Amino acid sequence: MMTASRSTTIRALVASAVAASALFGGSALSAQAVAGVDGLAVGAMAPDFTITSVTRAGVAPKPFKLSEHKGETVVLAFFLKARSPGCTAQMTSYRDQYATLMKGGQKVTLVGISIDPDTALAAWAKDAKFQFVFGSDVDKAVGTKYGAATARVHQRILYVIAPDGKISYVANPFKQLDAAAYTDLGAAIDKASGNK
Repeated sequence: MMTASRSTTIRALVASAVAASALFGGSALSAQAVAGVDGLAVGAMAPDFTITSVTRAGVAPKPFKLSEHKGETVVLAFFLKARSPGCTAQMTSYRDQYATLMKGGQKVTLVGISIDPDTALAAWAKDAKFQFVFGSDVDKAVGTKYGAATARVHQRILYVIAPDGKISYVANPFKQLDAAAYTDLGAAIDKASGNK
């Protein structure tokens, strides 16, 4: 049973997320950017990229290169901005469900990607104890390849890339405040990983 304080906190998170969505362009940005990017549908090969990677330990000495993760299921979660209410709700949900949703990182790699500088992402990951990787896409090069980049921030789009390097699931937008979005993501990861 949900306590009154937890219910109030969830309502506040939802209200803040709606306000942040309006601030950063909201749903007006939705599917248009992805529609203009060729081949980013289910079944297409995921474009390779290299990005500065960050964990709660700080900036990694080696960048994240997608092609080096063939044989794994990779989840790319493009998001608007570190520490914003909706993105905090999303990343906290990944953290709290990491053992089941992301198989504890066993052959499943989650990369949260935004245009935030690496130092901002590292500080956030440390403060919130996020156990997954962030990618700092300040020049929007990766977001552009994946149809997530806009004039100001990345849209909230999620891709699941199967071990063969093909896109197996797309959520555009990823609905971070809907529990069903995480259930669907878990099923997509299971399917991509061959655990149907």
